[in-house]
Amino acid sequence: MPQQVTSFFRRIGDTVRGFSFAQRTIAVIGVAVVVLGITGLTMWATQPAYTPLFSGLQATDASSIVDQLKTDGVPYQLTDGGGTILVPQQKVYDERLKAASAGLPSSSTGGYSLLDKMGVTSSEFQQSVTYKRAMEGELGSTIGAMKGVKTASVRLAIPEDTVFVSEKKDPTASVFVETQNGVTLTGDQVQAIVHLTSAAITGMQPTDVAVIDASGTVLSAVGTGAVGGADKQAGDYETRVRTAVQAMLDKVVGAGNATVVVAADLSNESAQRTEETYTSPTNAPSLSETSSKETYSGTGGSAAGVLGPDNIAVPSGTANGNGTFNSESSTKDNAVDKITEQRTIPAGAINRQTVSVALNKDAVSGVSAGEIRSLVNAAAGIDTKRGDSVSVEMVSFSTAGAAEAAKALQEAKDATAADQLNGLIRTSIIGAAVLAAIVIAFALFRRGRKRAAEQAALAEDADTLALDASPFPMSLEQAAPTVPMQLDPTPDPSAPEVGAERRRADIEALAERDPQKTAEFLRSLMEDRQTV
Repeated sequence: MPQQVTSFFRRIGDTVRGFSFAQRTIAVIGVAVVVLGITGLTMWATQPAYTPLFSGLQATDASSIVDQLKTDGVPYQLTDGGGTILVPQQKVYDERLKAASAGLPSSSTGGYSLLDKMGVTSSEFQQSVTYKRAMEGELGSTIGAMKGVKTASVRLAIPEDTVFVSEKKDPTASVFVETQNGVTLTGDQVQAIVHLTSAAITGMQPTDVAVIDASGTVLSAVGTGAVGGADKQAGDYETRVRTAVQAMLDKVVGAGNATVVVAADLSNESAQRTEETYTSPTNAPSLSETSSKETYSGTGGSAAGVLGPDNIAVPSGTANGNGTFNSESSTKDNAVDKITEQRTIPAGAINRQTVSVALNKDAVSGVSAGEIRSLVNAAAGIDTKRGDSVSVEMVSFSTAGAAEAAKALQEAKDATAADQLNGLIRTSIIGAAVLAAIVIAFALFRRGRKRAAEQAALAEDADTLALDASPFPMSLEQAAPTVPMQLDPTPDPSAPEVGAERRRADIEALAERDPQKTAEFLRSLMEDRQTV
């Protein structure tokens, strides 16, 4: 081992031996904490990154895949109640290939892959059912890929084709959605599911799709196409109007000085309306035009008379003179514009709404009830022809509830501040204790080093005195084959410091080469000095 390394470890050992029991205890605890920290950091840094192998698995498929991972010795983690399996990132593709070769997951919906398994002898009914299953599987997989959706199942009801147009029915679909824990589908997500499903099937309208979640809540009903029921629609509309009016009044009369209540009557009926409009274009040419003209002239009498019993004309008289007959007719087909418009009227149309506003007359000044009514009419979209109405009244607000609310709010703030203060005090005490322990440990360490330095200085002074008191030349010889080391017994009197420094350097070099012989030599010198 190199001399520098040996000297370094020797100095560390001397410093540790100079510690007291408390210093050694603190040093051991510090070393243990550092070792544990390095070990934990190493374990965290070397831990592999886990990636989903499969998600949305059934219990049987998850069990089979876990057995396969155990056989291969691959670590894994289960999340989402066992529906998702995580494996190290470098093992994902290998395990997926092995699972696919074993036919896992077996409970897959299949999608269009079902069409690959059809034989040439499949009947028309089998082809129709398989195609429908394929569409259901593809739609379920697509909806299941949405954020927050755990699993999705789609069922299609596609009527058979018929030659009778009047008896033709539109296809319908029902979508079952199971969300992840703590996730609720928003209205936009439900509408996305509805439009995604309806656009995938020919002839299906958004109103033909029903969406139900795992708790049994109807998110979209067939025939209405709206999220939720009529009560929910009315509640959403009332909340939206009340929020808009309340925000406006808070800016005008101040927060807490106005309260708004909205009552809306929404229609639950949905219908389809078809309108045809015919208009005649201006200065448009005719599509077709025909005309005929007949002219007759002769000397015969009139053929007019009365029919007899055998439908034979009986002359009723005679007519003299020339007979003349003129006939002219014209037929013209003009161009006509035809407009056919079909409208689908969904449920949720507003039949009537009323808005009630109460103002605190003790705090509101400079604003009249008429001005407030005009503002509310514009903000709420009031239609007087529809029967909408707005009521604005100036009343005195009760301050009892406000005072209690303010008191409760202040108590909550005080409790929060007290908790924060207690946490700060607790943290300060812990920090002060840790700092005090560090300071004490540093002071003990420094005291130990100082004591060790003093002891080293005393030993050095003793060695110097012993060397100065030696009356004879000092000659030490190491074990063969080293050359004996000679110390100069006659230092230069004019440079005593240089001589002492040189002797000290020689002794240190000798101590590093042969510590045992050096200690025996110094012991003999001390004994000789005591005898003198």
